[in-house]
Amino acid sequence: MAAMKDNLKEKFAAKYPAVAADVKALVKEHGSFVLGNYTVEQVYQGMKGMLGMITETSKLDSEIGIKFRGYSIPELHEKLPKAPGGTEPLPEGIFYLMLLGELPTVQDVVELSNNWARRSNVPKHVFDIIDSMPANAHPMTQFSAAIIALQTESLFYSAYRKGINKKDYWDYMYEDSMNLISRLPRVAAYIYRRTYHNGVHIEPDHTLDWAANFAHMLGFEQFDMKRLMRLYLTIHVDHEGGNVSAHATHLVGSALSDAYYSFASGMNGLAGPLHGLANQEVVIWLQKLRKDIGGTFPTKQQIADYIKQTLAEGKVVPGYGHAVLRKTDPRFTAQQEFYRTYIKSDELCEIVQMVYEVAPPILESTGKIKNPWPNVDAHSGALLLHYGLKEYEFYTVIFGVSRALGVLASLIWDRALGHPLERPSSDTTEGIKKKVGL
Repeated sequence: MAAMKDNLKEKFAAKYPAVAADVKALVKEHGSFVLGNYTVEQVYQGMKGMLGMITETSKLDSEIGIKFRGYSIPELHEKLPKAPGGTEPLPEGIFYLMLLGELPTVQDVVELSNNWARRSNVPKHVFDIIDSMPANAHPMTQFSAAIIALQTESLFYSAYRKGINKKDYWDYMYEDSMNLISRLPRVAAYIYRRTYHNGVHIEPDHTLDWAANFAHMLGFEQFDMKRLMRLYLTIHVDHEGGNVSAHATHLVGSALSDAYYSFASGMNGLAGPLHGLANQEVVIWLQKLRKDIGGTFPTKQQIADYIKQTLAEGKVVPGYGHAVLRKTDPRFTAQQEFYRTYIKSDELCEIVQMVYEVAPPILESTGKIKNPWPNVDAHSGALLLHYGLKEYEFYTVIFGVSRALGVLASLIWDRALGHPLERPSSDTTEGIKKKVGL
């Protein structure tokens, strides 16, 4: 059978050499330029704010929020192609943008969606691995194991073992990344139906776009749920390179690990409560708030008291704060606008809005929190619950399906630009003491 034409790959192959040459010239001519200094505090606080890597796909500004190839979320909402009759951007479009740095046409997005559909067959042994795990295993545990099981399909791994020129690394990483992205919704949906619906699985419908097909395989046929899934899978794709899932994927990939090994490491990071698991923690916190006040609809004063109680117990208010952002997360705002446009009335979403009105001044008054504003996790769970996806332990898996688009687009660029093994230096506390004169 003749190989299918892949216009996206051909466009990338034509584009990256000029970018690589530009990077090489930049390093040669300005490699000694000092970008900044770092402090002892930054070393001990997770390298916060230290510039230490290149991520071409997106950039996070503390005041503006995330921009994908220079476009803000409101701009992308306007400019990216939509599904017929839909109002939310198609995730295929933002992947195209992150990879090429160009806004796609409707035809570009259709071709990419069809490309992923052709690649989406999941080998039986992957399902066998999932089925071998306890039924009560966390969905993220099953998801990570399935990604590793898919590694048997790695073209990069096979080609590297045979011996390939490093200039061709990107080609095999592209193929692995495209195959992995195409299969993730099927894998995730299988985990969901196995865990929560007695293993009654739903076959894919390749007439649907990537996000709508994911909703279909999960068991949600409502038009608005497919609309929400397109939005969700678009706004969670990337958040520059320093967040745990992106950085872990980049770090492991820098050892020339293939896309499957690299992405699995990113997902193990995403599973942490300070990263992707936060969307689950928000729902748990909101439900506990309702329970603790007797199951009634809370007043703003009750919410304020509960926030103060949470802080007094040495806990965080989930969904609030961000390592970089110093304003309301535009991804939160996008979800807020979705609610106001399409839902309009939902008790949990109304509580989310009330927390948004009450929490920031309380958090700010502690004097310990630089960003008292909501992040993306503050709203996402309430929207999913509204449409019937009540199994909040699965929310991080959906996050992971989305995040694949950004971190794998970056991984392709890592190999195209020949980024080296990441190997920062470290020191001991005694060594730091000597440096500061103690």
